[in-house]
Amino acid sequence: MEHIVTVQDAVTAFAEWMEPTDAELDAIEAEMPAILADVEELDVRIALLDRAPSELDQRRARRGRHRVLAARVVIANRASEVA
Repeated sequence: MEHIVTVQDAVTAFAEWMEPTDAELDAIEAEMPAILADVEELDVRIALLDRAPSELDQRRARRGRHRVLAARVVIANRASEVA
């Protein structure tokens, strides 16, 4: 019996670029605080989509935005130290 595969599967079945490199994984790990802060901020925004935000909700949104900015500042400072 002959196996039939698509051209894409035949060409990319063992391509080196299919898995992330160690450098890419390190970059993701370095940016993980910013990624998690973004996710938390999105959670707050999603929760506020279906209701009028109260004062507490507005504070949560501001704190989430500040966490995102603080995480990005840390990453930018770390990148400028390396360069």
